[in-house]
Amino acid sequence: MDVNEKMMAVFETKEAAGLAAGKAIEMQITDLLKVQEEVRIIFAAAPSQNETLDYLVNSTKIPWEKIIAFNMDEYIGLSDDAEQLFSNYLMERIFNKVKVKKLHLIDSKNSVENEIKRMTNLIHNAVIDIIILGIGQNGHIAFNDPPVANFEDSAVIKQVELDQVCRQQQVNDKCFLTIDEVPSHALTLTIPTIMSGKHLFCIVSGQHKSEAVYQTLHGEISINWPSTILRTHPDCKFYFDKNAYNYG
Repeated sequence: MDVNEKMMAVFETKEAAGLAAGKAIEMQITDLLKVQEEVRIIFAAAPSQNETLDYLVNSTKIPWEKIIAFNMDEYIGLSDDAEQLFSNYLMERIFNKVKVKKLHLIDSKNSVENEIKRMTNLIHNAVIDIIILGIGQNGHIAFNDPPVANFEDSAVIKQVELDQVCRQQQVNDKCFLTIDEVPSHALTLTIPTIMSGKHLFCIVSGQHKSEAVYQTLHGEISINWPSTILRTHPDCKFYFDKNAYNYG
């Protein structure tokens, strides 16, 4: 099963890919609000998302007071003020600038058991309308690295140990100076939770992601490359820059 070409677009630059994704998400939000009172959105936190989030926060069409927002993963063990915390990234990029109806960020200060219960209940409240995500260098979606990925996971959110490729990517993305600084564990939404979203928007950029993009689009659907499961989703749209797509 290959990706329908109508569900994929390749752009000259990272900025153009992010802008296009932002416009598509904006349109999806406004379309949904024609038939429902609120929109539930899960946000990824990564450098690949910067341009998309910048576009969304500056949109004049999105009624943020009708948005219920979540994040999809979070490190365990960082200090509250660490800029690498995904909750801090999202607050800086978007949620300090717009006021959403409700904001549910994963709290790594809470005990793992209690936070899993809390987030499971919040996500189970209603369907997730939109998920904005990327793909890791090892094909992870959220923090579902190949060693812990499970297409049949019964959990909504779980604690995982990050593999070395994933941790090195955080250094490559300049989020940490050295791999020793990267936390070894995190909380992540599971693959079935992500796949349950109605509309997925996947933004990927950079030459270092080219092998992951190739596998995502053409490889065997397998937990060896967890992102391959996205091909089975009825409405997952991909936005690549040419560097990420240049796997030939």
